[in-house]
Amino acid sequence: MQDDRGLYYYPFPQNKNVRMYVRDKDGAVWFRLWNADDPELWGEHGWVPYEAVKQAQARYEGQSFDPDQAYDLQTAQALIEENR
Repeated sequence: MQDDRGLYYYPFPQNKNVRMYVRDKDGAVWFRLWNADDPELWGEHGWVPYEAVKQAQARYEGQSFDPDQAYDLQTAQALIEENR
């Protein structure tokens, strides 16, 4: 999907208020989270490369948040490729 912010998917399909935006920058996939319930989130958190997501993943082990679900590399790559 796409809107004025760019390409996005729903990282939590049951919650349409949260969108994960994706882009390709210099051959790397970058992510940026948007949440309708937290308008400041977009401005507070910029674009994050997938490599940084993977590096931070260890911090979330054993917690309810799963970075692999929210930051879905395969979905992001497919969305970017479809819109080239």
